[in-house]
Amino acid sequence: MDILFIADPLSRFKIYKDTTYAMMAEAARRGHTLYTCEPHHLAWTGGAVEAGAQRFEIVGDLADSHREPWFAPQEAAPRALTSFGAVLMRKDPPFDMEYVTSTWLLELAERAGARIFNKPQAIRDHSEKLAIGEFPQFVAPTLVTRDPARLRAFHAAHGDVILKPLDGMGGMGVFRVKPDGMNLGSIVEMLSHDGARTVMAQKFIPEIKDGDKRILLIGGEPVPYSLARIPQGSEVRGNLAAGGLGVARPLTPRDREIADTLGPVLAARGLLLVGLDAIGDWLTEVNVTSPTCFREIMDQTGFDVAAMFIDALERAVG
Repeated sequence: MDILFIADPLSRFKIYKDTTYAMMAEAARRGHTLYTCEPHHLAWTGGAVEAGAQRFEIVGDLADSHREPWFAPQEAAPRALTSFGAVLMRKDPPFDMEYVTSTWLLELAERAGARIFNKPQAIRDHSEKLAIGEFPQFVAPTLVTRDPARLRAFHAAHGDVILKPLDGMGGMGVFRVKPDGMNLGSIVEMLSHDGARTVMAQKFIPEIKDGDKRILLIGGEPVPYSLARIPQGSEVRGNLAAGGLGVARPLTPRDREIADTLGPVLAARGLLLVGLDAIGDWLTEVNVTSPTCFREIMDQTGFDVAAMFIDALERAVG
């Protein structure tokens, strides 16, 4: 089938670690035809949602994960989203109004018959930070507010806390405030824009030293390995983008409990791929925009996450 990947420019991909590339390579191996576009290439013409879609082929020695070039593009041309067998929304955050607008356009296409993954409404409905609120049994003490006084009181109650914006990614804007309260006022003012923006505060989970685990759900089923992203040096953030070391590990019983509880619920809402984040026994995020970590798990364990994903995609489109 023809598969359209809505993503960042292919020229920016670091294929040795890029999850979207892993999806593309597996789809091509099975004989599917690949297309790509960026969100700004989407347009509603009054009758249909179209994309300026560019067909491309994967080229070169597939064993060379640092090769350049790795793709051969053709000329882009307008094409209705309904004409593709599947459309994969793989644009990285920030989740701003342009991202929301893309989901609205994709939803129009979906109503006309396009098959889009993850489901646009489900992407929009699940704040990656705040979606944990639906599953409080798995969540460490957490506060979400724009009220600086509440944030200060939360720190006073718990002593050692993490503060972060609701729209960040890759560890951006994450701060730890220890019991001495050093810089608490400045951090609260900066993150909340003096009370104008909502902030998440969570009790610090010491098990972060063992890694911020990414647990992948595909079609509601967990990949049997997580990727523990371990902070390095004095860094409190385990995110790979912040320099964390990724180590693949088998799921723990608690990881499976979380995955088995959330998996069927999220899959039923049209979320084909979800990345759960957990520290120790606690769920910290539910990532639905462009979850990653396929390549690291595949390279370290031999488990073919990309094959599991394309299997699920093929089942979903029938």
